[in-house]
Amino acid sequence: MKKKWLSYPYLVWMAIFIIIPSLLILFYGFTVKDEQGFRFSLQNFYRFCDPIFFGVLFKSLWLALLSTFVCLIVGYPVALILASKEYSKKTTMSLLFIIPMWMNFLLRTYAWLTLLEKNGIINSILSFFHLPTINILYTNGAVILGMVYNFLPFMILPIYTVLMKIDNKLVEAAQDLGGNWVTVFRRVILPLSLPGVMSGLTMVFMPAVTTFVISKLLGGAQYTLIGNLIERQFLTVYDWNFGATISIIMMIFILISIAIMSRFDEDKGGGAALW
Repeated sequence: MKKKWLSYPYLVWMAIFIIIPSLLILFYGFTVKDEQGFRFSLQNFYRFCDPIFFGVLFKSLWLALLSTFVCLIVGYPVALILASKEYSKKTTMSLLFIIPMWMNFLLRTYAWLTLLEKNGIINSILSFFHLPTINILYTNGAVILGMVYNFLPFMILPIYTVLMKIDNKLVEAAQDLGGNWVTVFRRVILPLSLPGVMSGLTMVFMPAVTTFVISKLLGGAQYTLIGNLIERQFLTVYDWNFGATISIIMMIFILISIAIMSRFDEDKGGGAALW
């Protein structure tokens, strides 16, 4: 208690970079500017009900859900292998997933441009073997690929952390009672790993639904997700009020998704402890 003053710098940090920006978003989101200055209005919320903006929102949610699902399908088996005591090269495999995260996010995404472009490395290899080339750059597939590549470690690491905490005696007891590998996984490992799964789903879905760099680089200049729409309102159109309104709507969607996922996360100290 005597060292409470040590928390003051953090409180100042929160006030400057979290509370004040949040209040500004709320202020701009619930106001419009006219000749008399700012006044309270829900005009921008009604404006967002336009089918064009709803289409952008649902497209963003669909791509985020799809990339989150792919990350789960790919990430869970990888986490299971890493947590296995029989696998001797888990350190090397962990580094393969962690080392790319040491590079800049923008640089990692730019690298995929080189790989996926028409005369890129992948098509050059396919042409060398006289195979048909692929052209997925500036498509939904390229955007999902970029999301999965960038956010996959956020799915693997929480699941891996929870799997490592599972008491092996529970697995051995289930096997002693006659359970085969499928039964042990379905009745013991999977239920106990759900906290890590929920943490991974949350940590992948949130950045995926609001990303604008991946969609801009791999989807093309005309590709619009909700993150690109917000960016354009602030940096191109200079309609801060509408941009803030979209941000508030996205925050509501994210809070709802977190609340839904938290209902399945009974162990609050599971995978989230890693972060």
